[in-house]
Amino acid sequence: MTKLRHLSAREVLKALGSFGFQIMTVRGSHAKLRRILPSGERQTLTVPIHKNIVPGTLHAVFRQACRYIPEADLKTWFFTEER
Repeated sequence: MTKLRHLSAREVLKALGSFGFQIMTVRGSHAKLRRILPSGERQTLTVPIHKNIVPGTLHAVFRQACRYIPEADLKTWFFTEER
């Protein structure tokens, strides 16, 4: 069984940065991240900048990122194995 980790915005940005996403703009309490593929396709994500991201919001960021990154690769950053 897996459990959603407690992550800060810094940890989420680090995780998404490992997949090539870079911060494009910060407006208020949200950062817009983007990566451009070799084909020229732009992929954009929005992440809230909070010390602790609440579980529902964190799961929404995870689902949003799953549009561009394989879920199996993201799970190691967002979920922990519970025994």
